[in-house]
Amino acid sequence: MTRGVGPLMGMVSLAWLLVWVASQLIVAPPLPTTTTLIVGLAVTNLVILGYPSVLRGPRQRRRRRGDDGDVGSLARLGAGPGALRQGLTLEAAERTVDLLRPLLGGDAVAITDRERMLAFAGPGADHHTPGSELWAPERERVMRTGRAAVSTDVNCREPACPLGSAAFAPLVVADEVVGTVTVYRQTPTPPRLELVEGVAGVLSLHLELARLEAQARLSTDTQLEVLRAQINPHFLFNVLNTIASKARTDPSETRQLLLRLADFFRYAIDQRSQFAEFAQEYFFVRTYVTLEQARFGDGLRVEYDVDPQVLGVRVPVLMIQPLIENAIKHGISRKVGRGTVTLRARVDPLASSLDILVRDDGVGMDAATLRRLREGSTPDGAVAAPGHLDDVPPLRRGGVGLRNIDERLALLFGDRYELTVRSRPADGTDVRLRIPLR
Repeated sequence: MTRGVGPLMGMVSLAWLLVWVASQLIVAPPLPTTTTLIVGLAVTNLVILGYPSVLRGPRQRRRRRGDDGDVGSLARLGAGPGALRQGLTLEAAERTVDLLRPLLGGDAVAITDRERMLAFAGPGADHHTPGSELWAPERERVMRTGRAAVSTDVNCREPACPLGSAAFAPLVVADEVVGTVTVYRQTPTPPRLELVEGVAGVLSLHLELARLEAQARLSTDTQLEVLRAQINPHFLFNVLNTIASKARTDPSETRQLLLRLADFFRYAIDQRSQFAEFAQEYFFVRTYVTLEQARFGDGLRVEYDVDPQVLGVRVPVLMIQPLIENAIKHGISRKVGRGTVTLRARVDPLASSLDILVRDDGVGMDAATLRRLREGSTPDGAVAAPGHLDDVPPLRRGGVGLRNIDERLALLFGDRYELTVRSRPADGTDVRLRIPLR
């Protein structure tokens, strides 16, 4: 992928030159200045939208082994604290199979490690019990090769077993198969292998996140590592519900959403540095927004006003997406009717800083709620009562929703940053972030 904004700037400059030549030298009489500017801006937008390597981000080829799950996960699956954050445990597996069963369109779902059954939900649960030994040859082959497989005849050792077919997919952590996800049907026609592979890949991403968090706790940089690994479990649960609702009616969109979800976690977990180019963060934000728009539909609109010269600036990783998530969760989701979130980014060359604004036209907050936000005592999901406009000074170690961001910024920049919140009930919220250029 081409990095930086040099090629894009060249393309924009060439576009303006062609517009000027066409409007002033070729056309007779020459077009008015206003018309020329409008045409130039339209051509510039087309050039920017068509520029693939910076704005759209990388797309890696999906690997057959389920390696999409090498570096990410489903987070807590909405089933409670630590559903998969503790790794491949009995409790985590039990919570997960109950959620996956309607999502995957099978009659029964099982999760195993390499030696035993961890959890089973559906017909046959009377003899496929937690702790029972693994006997299916297809499952053994999946764990040996790392490749998903199907079986049109389960051949269970229990003669009365109602299961007739199955699809097996590996759970992979750090290139090692640690277990399997199995989806059964009571008919000879096995479940769709691609869907089972996709979910197994996302689950593998979650297990990798659990491993990284365990390593982070042993690191001298524990605080930043843990902050970097924070992903909102409610968002993931909502996305999974959306995918489940589309699994039977629109398999193509279901697969795309699963791939987007895998992209989301791959980026979140694969960062080994505290900083990345804005273009990469921008791609991450747009991936997140795609998942949220699948849930909200026409009720959510996101506008981007990003100066092209911002794309090459290095910014803290996983810093912008939480601001967008807060705007959607606390502003738009509680608004009646359609809501809009705007992301604006500009470079200030005089101050040698990057200015980022995330604005929503949601329910907003009053002065008292903003004051509690600064003190770190705002209840999650609090909706403000009517009040007057209030500007919050740069935050310092405060705020439930913004505390993690503020702590990271303080560690990275000391006092050389500003994080400001401005809000009014029924008129939305502005969050402004100013950080020094690196």
